[in-house]
Amino acid sequence: MVNSYALRPAWTPLTIGLMVLGFILFWPLGLAMLAYIIWGDRIPEIRNHFEGAKRDWSKEFRGCGRRSSHARTGNAAFDEYRTRELKRLEEERRKLEEERQEFETFMANLRRARDQEEFDRFMRDRETSRKNGDDDKTIDL
Repeated sequence: MVNSYALRPAWTPLTIGLMVLGFILFWPLGLAMLAYIIWGDRIPEIRNHFEGAKRDWSKEFRGCGRRSSHARTGNAAFDEYRTRELKRLEEERRKLEEERQEFETFMANLRRARDQEEFDRFMRDRETSRKNGDDDKTIDL
């Protein structure tokens, strides 16, 4: 069984209807729906970009107006331990981020493969119906 989203960023009757309804009620809603249809599959990329920018910005300004969390405590052993642990945690965070990106790539490829399979099935059915002379009939998916 294939799981699919009811409101996925594609040209489906539901999204087109919502876009038209949005333009009728309040034009910015229709415009937002149009943007979602066109660029909705890029939302995770955009979110990751802004999260990265936010993380970089917070790193830049960490400690402004307050004592930095990386300030020395005066205890050399503790400072070395904290530095090692922070490096280890940063490495773990980096590995998790890479795994998340790999998973998102996998899911995008899976969606692409499913779409290709559905398209190929449509083309086979269409070709079969044309060979049989059933050009006027519609194909039930």
